[in-house]
Amino acid sequence: MTSECLVIIPTYNEIENIEAIIKAVFDLKQNYHVLIVDDNSPDGTADKVRELQKQFKDELFLEVRQEKTGLGTAYIHGFKWALKNNYDYIFEMDADFSHNPKDLPRLLDACINKGADLAIGSRYIKGVNVVNWPMGRIILSYGASFYVKLITGMRVNDPTAGFVCYKRSVIERLDLDKIQFVGYAFQIEMKFKAHLQKFKLVEVPIVFTDRVKGTSKMDGKIIYEAIWGVLKMKFNSLFRKEKFN
Repeated sequence: MTSECLVIIPTYNEIENIEAIIKAVFDLKQNYHVLIVDDNSPDGTADKVRELQKQFKDELFLEVRQEKTGLGTAYIHGFKWALKNNYDYIFEMDADFSHNPKDLPRLLDACINKGADLAIGSRYIKGVNVVNWPMGRIILSYGASFYVKLITGMRVNDPTAGFVCYKRSVIERLDLDKIQFVGYAFQIEMKFKAHLQKFKLVEVPIVFTDRVKGTSKMDGKIIYEAIWGVLKMKFNSLFRKEKFN
């Protein structure tokens, strides 16, 4: 079965969520394909995907990397796979149901009917739509978004969002081998480079729900990378513009 749409889901130890999230995408009945990029999870995530491939033949795909090298490199691996296999709309989505698969058609609609080159599932376009986060984490995330807007000049309310639909043309234009960051700064960098290339970024309001099962991959190193990465990206865009071509 052919499809224009590929949903990339990076995984590491997501055995508690992986079957349910895959089936939730296919339950949409809208002909999405799914690519799992697994970082050699010791909990058997990849084996569960292989089992599900028997049920979802030619719709569910698996790429297993040998080690855990970061969210950004997992997505770049998926982007290159998507280009090679001729998808026109390429999605990023978490495995833990913090992103609701039922919002996938709304992101796609923004790209097809509302002129978006990059559609962002935004937690902050209509207030703060986050469920089950402690207040400290909400303040940190919302403050980071304001900081990114201030430094980069992007008019994006949720620049760290990881629920995104890209048109193929965006991924083709960006030099994936020059993407520098691997944590949350990766999400900012992709949007910033698309912004500098004059692509249209459109935010679609979503409700973000913190994971119920499994363990968060957030750590201090990721936050540090995001804080300093934004300054570095802005500096490079002003004084070393060749890096953003």
